Amino acid sequence: MTPLNILYQDEYLVAVHKPSGLLVHRSALARGETEFLLQRLRDQLGKRVYPVHRLDRPTSGVIVFALSSTVAGLLSEAFSERQVEKRYLAVVRGKAPESERLDYPLGEEDGSRPKAEMPAMPAMTDIRRLDSAELPVQVDRYPVARYSLVEARPLTGRRHQIRRHLSRRGYPIIGDAKHGKSVHNRFFAEQMGAPRLLLAATYLAFDHPLLAKRVQLSCALDETMIALFHHLGWAGHLPLDSVRTPPLVTPSALQAL
Repeated sequence: MTPLNILYQDEYLVAVHKPSGLLVHRSALARGETEFLLQRLRDQLGKRVYPVHRLDRPTSGVIVFALSSTVAGLLSEAFSERQVEKRYLAVVRGKAPESERLDYPLGEEDGSRPKAEMPAMPAMTDIRRLDSAELPVQVDRYPVARYSLVEARPLTGRRHQIRRHLSRRGYPIIGDAKHGKSVHNRFFAEQMGAPRLLLAATYLAFDHPLLAKRVQLSCALDETMIALFHHLGWAGHLPLDSVRTPPLVTPSALQAL
């Protein structure tokens, strides 16, 4: 089994590139599954790891685990308090807006109750169109097919938030079997060599829970999305694996300046 790509590790936490199609951990919705990111990382490191946030199974990209329950609690609180900056790249149908805030309440989808009984919760996502492409093929009812590369920054953490927000706005993510459009999903799978959800978590930034530094992580795309970006002329937007850990600026340091 190919080792996981570790983007960052210290004595308190570890960040890895989650492959598309891999569940993060066991859950009631994962009956019958035998392979999970948490177990693979635990076996690779030879120590326990603790999840602090999630990525959908088909989504790839950067994800952080704690190396103790104490650190897991601190990081989980940072995520729940919206103290973590997250960026995603998505390939969507149509020419997306240049920039827009999507502010649509969403019902939670945790499987505990029927969706109709789940209350709608506030949900906001900032999106920005980075590039677009027009293909001279008729995929749907139009003689040409238009697609966009979108950067999405979720400001809240609802399940499937980016996927649901973009779909509701009219720009579903390619490869999204639940919220997308099958004819475009099939075209990318069969003609473009991209049979997966084209959504990747490419950036994560947070204050380290125990060290006086900010952790800024950039995550490259997988081979499928890299090849697609080259094909569509979007190679200039490809992220690279990188880590920056600038020191935190404390109030006393600001006064000294």
